[in-house]
Order: sequence, then C-alpha cells, then structure tokens
Amino acid sequence: MITNDISRQAQNAGQNPSLANDSDHDRELIAAITKGERNALAELYDRHASVLMGIAYRILQNRRDAEDLLHDVFLEAWRKAASYDAKRGTVRSWLITRVRSRGIDRLRSLKTARTHAMLQANVEFEQNQSSENISGSPDHVRARRALTLLSDAQRKVIELLYFEGLSCQEISAKCEIPIGTVKSRLSAALNILRNSFGLSGEQANV
Repeated sequence: MITNDISRQAQNAGQNPSLANDSDHDRELIAAITKGERNALAELYDRHASVLMGIAYRILQNRRDAEDLLHDVFLEAWRKAASYDAKRGTVRSWLITRVRSRGIDRLRSLKTARTHAMLQANVEFEQNQSSENISGSPDHVRARRALTLLSDAQRKVIELLYFEGLSCQEISAKCEIPIGTVKSRLSAALNILRNSFGLSGEQANV
C-alpha cells in the first residue's frame, strides 16, 4: 500500500542533499507520480521529508503528530499531484504550503480535542462531586448559571472559537458580522464565564 511505501522511506529522508534544489527533477517526479509511479513518490519523500518534518514539528511541537502530518501530506501529494502548477512555484514550495496549511488545521483539531477532553473531565468531576447532593455542588451550579447567562450570539462565537478552532476573522466571515463585533462578543462572554467561576483574566487563560 502507499502508506507502507511512504513509511519505509522515513529512515532514508535527506540522503540526496545534492538534488535538494533541483526543481526540474522535482517536476519530473511529480509528472511520474501523476502516472502512478510509486518510486517517484518515494524519491520525492527522500528529497524533501527532512525539511518538511522540521516545519511540521515547529507547528505541532510533537514528533508523533508531526510524523503523522508528514505522512498525510505525502499521501495527498500522491493523490493530487496533477494539481501542481509549476507557474505558481517549485515543488518544494508546493509541499511546504501543504504542510503549513494542514499543520494549522491539525493544530486546531488537536486543541479542540483537548478542550473537549478537559470539559468532559470537568463534567465527570462535577458529577462525582455532586452524586450525593447535586443541588449542593457550587461548581455545578456555577457551570449551569454561566451557560444560561450567555446570550445566543455570545455562545455562538465561543463555540466557533474554542470548539471549531476558528479565528476572529473566520468567525466574522462565517457569521457575516464585523470583526469588531466578534471581539466584543468574545470579550463579554469571557468576562461572564470568568465572573461565574471567580477567575481573574490571567487565571482564566491558564
């Protein structure tokens, strides 16, 4: 399988430094990949994996996540080699763009997953703490109160920011509202949540 072919090349990455800047050869490899030649993909991996791995690691700060990202980018290169346009840059720049784009997407996904895990842990903790007398749990009461205090508009931007990983600009486009409105709603919502849990601004961001 393609995944196995790519994985077997990991130990060989960077063995052809003399070819690293040979754009013409890279284009030849892309042309071969579009024809289904797996050896061409393996050689492309050898030539660029080291640099791309460094970029992936700087984005994700985790070696396993970076390796997974690199693997996915080369799979995408295999499937979408025909989309490469030499007029828009070198093959290396094409691959780097994909690593950065997919890396940012993956980082957002990882942050969202971690946020969900933290929220779930908080819910389970509250349930355990309040199993004998749920109405007497201060944390449970504050959590429910905080949710009810947020307006629909405030809750929407909070969900888009923390659960979908969107930037303020992306939220602005998605909701079709000015970016200043997005920021003001986020600020108001965070203040409500901080006040509900008795946190200062610095504590709430820990």
